[in-house]
Amino acid sequence: MQTDVLRVLRATAASWWRHKELRRTGQLELARRLERKTVLRDLGYLRQAATLPNAHVICGEGGTFIHLDWTTVSTLAPIERFPLATLAVARGTPFIDIRPVTDVIAFANLPRVARDGSGDPEPSGSGKSVSLTTYIDTVEALGAWIINDPRSHQSP
Repeated sequence: MQTDVLRVLRATAASWWRHKELRRTGQLELARRLERKTVLRDLGYLRQAATLPNAHVICGEGGTFIHLDWTTVSTLAPIERFPLATLAVARGTPFIDIRPVTDVIAFANLPRVARDGSGDPEPSGSGKSVSLTTYIDTVEALGAWIINDPRSHQSP
């Protein structure tokens, strides 16, 4: 699997318009250096997605976001066109697909996912945070689809 991950990350980095332009103008060494830097950065994101307790990928009409503690990696594209997010989900990162959610007001009023795995004692209102599992319970009730559900790994 590691070889496949590297292959996807390298192909993605090489497809960036800037890297293509550098290659076209003969600046091959700079293009290679930037591509390597991009691959190493993305490997770091994948490592964080696999180890952080509240890391998750969320996809909606506004794009796809990989939430990694204090870092968010995003694109305006759906997950199907965001290879890094697809790889993270394939490697087990929880994925929340909010595209089926129709109650945008209820969704907008949801608390955020806590960065450290804990939650506020009263998880409602502006600026409040909850654990990832509590967030998934709430957003699933609104119609979201969940893949790699972390709740299934917990004991009652």
